[in-house]
Amino acid sequence: MTTRFDGKVAFITGAARGQGRAEAIRLAAEGADIIAVDICREFPSTHYDGASAADLAETVAAVEALDRRIVATETDTRDFAALDKALRDGVAELGRLDVVVANAGICSAAMSWQITPEQWQETIDVNLTGTFFTVKAAVPILLEQGTGGSIVMTSSVAGLRGLPFLAHYAASKHGIVGLCRSMANELGQYGIRVNSIHPHGVETGMQPTDMMALIGEHGPTLGPIFMGSLPDPVSQPEDIAAAVAWLASDEARHVTGIQLPVDLGTLTR
Repeated sequence: MTTRFDGKVAFITGAARGQGRAEAIRLAAEGADIIAVDICREFPSTHYDGASAADLAETVAAVEALDRRIVATETDTRDFAALDKALRDGVAELGRLDVVVANAGICSAAMSWQITPEQWQETIDVNLTGTFFTVKAAVPILLEQGTGGSIVMTSSVAGLRGLPFLAHYAASKHGIVGLCRSMANELGQYGIRVNSIHPHGVETGMQPTDMMALIGEHGPTLGPIFMGSLPDPVSQPEDIAAAVAWLASDEARHVTGIQLPVDLGTLTR
């Protein structure tokens, strides 16, 4: 394993399990100390179990097993004051901030006209507003340090394509693309790079059974849009973490404002 992040600190949201945990472990394995947050609660609009305090404790144990430091808190990314405090407390303990991975998100499914107001609001609040609050808290710290940095926002194939059954999710993930592009233009002059990453299906705890039912019902007409061109049916969290690690590293020092698909080739179809 390389040591691209020796002496650096990474802030990761949604770090209790799945992609967030994999990203924490990958960056720690390459030398980073970690500031980790996760809400560790259920969401009313989703059809899968939420992350737990025990999940976050597993992330902490995995990072510490790599002989790296980690500051972890149960924090809701929709609560800017709490998120800002969690980040600043982490920076005070670990000394600095270099990498921001805005990963926290939720997913539910319905035909667009059947999405409830509550589903819409919760999805936009967590996925888009939570991402905005994450970078809003981080950027002043990066600017004050004056040493540049890297921000990676987790979008989705649904941020680049109008996937059926996911209009609210797609709207939130398309919004992340716009946020990423604008901030890349604004922050480039300070040596801060901003990119988004776009997974397809990833084997995590976020498995919306409501979407599987809709794909089954509308498979002949809408199912093919979810097909990739590679043989693996889904990606693993470690596949996304590897791509995030490259985007966040100095190896990608001239890369900003891009949308990087890690999508099993579905966008080529």
